[in-house]
Amino acid sequence: MVLNVAPPDPPTLERIDPNQYEDAEILGDTDYKRDEIEQFLREGAWEDAFDKWAKETDVDEREFGIVIDLNMLQQFDFFWDSFADRVGYHAPGIPEDWKERNLHPDLQSWETVSEINASLAELGDTVSRTLKADYIDWEADYEAPDDLPDFE
Repeated sequence: MVLNVAPPDPPTLERIDPNQYEDAEILGDTDYKRDEIEQFLREGAWEDAFDKWAKETDVDEREFGIVIDLNMLQQFDFFWDSFADRVGYHAPGIPEDWKERNLHPDLQSWETVSEINASLAELGDTVSRTLKADYIDWEADYEAPDDLPDFE
């Protein structure tokens, strides 16, 4: 399925320690390089990645409308993880108590919630990989010790 929508504005990145997220663990001291990443997102990385994702996502226009209405795309966070030599990310998600909170009138099933959450994680991964492959040329701060065993 192809999601036929214009790429929205890129998110403004959070300025918090990524270790506060349940789905991220960053080792060692690091410069998260959010200013640089935010600049890359504005200069085209977000649009490039969004276009790739939109061509492959299972989210339809109705579900994407829910994402927009809930301002979920602005809740993304991307940060440099120098230890892993990657762009880490935190994708927003619809909380488990969505029904009790009456988050959105078009949210009627767990299937829709799951589809949106999974697709936003896929978007985060696509943005992360696009940044690393096409925009970032930073080197990892970590170098493996010389005395590691050879497993060939």
